[in-house]
Amino acid sequence: MMSTENPVHYPFPVLEHSISPNEINDLFSMLQSQPSTHSTSSSETNRSLYSLEERKRRRMISNRESARRSRWRKKKHLENLTSEANRLNNENRELKNRLCMIAHDCHLVQRDSNRLLCESIYLQQKLTGLNQMLASAMQLIIIS
Repeated sequence: MMSTENPVHYPFPVLEHSISPNEINDLFSMLQSQPSTHSTSSSETNRSLYSLEERKRRRMISNRESARRSRWRKKKHLENLTSEANRLNNENRELKNRLCMIAHDCHLVQRDSNRLLCESIYLQQKLTGLNQMLASAMQLIIIS
């Protein structure tokens, strides 16, 4: 397919990224419609059209690069938001676990407090009974 003739140099910039099939077709159509050298006025008209086409092509490539960068920034932003959401979910889960443990500890302390309160009431009643028995015994000693 490629001829072994000397390469033809065109005034197109060298691109550092791959060219899409549409871009290749655009380039071929521009090459096929290169200005002829037969008439000067026709040549100038074709040059201005070529220049306009070249500017359009460069703008299109620039727009594609800008869109690619924009998509990359959007992707990075989404990754950062996802990472932050995961971090916050993990922190929320840890806080819920701590709250659950503290609530459990609080329940244990309340249960112990209630048990000690009941034991205190029981001991006060027992002490009251012993005081009454002592008072009765003292009265028996005094009377006898």
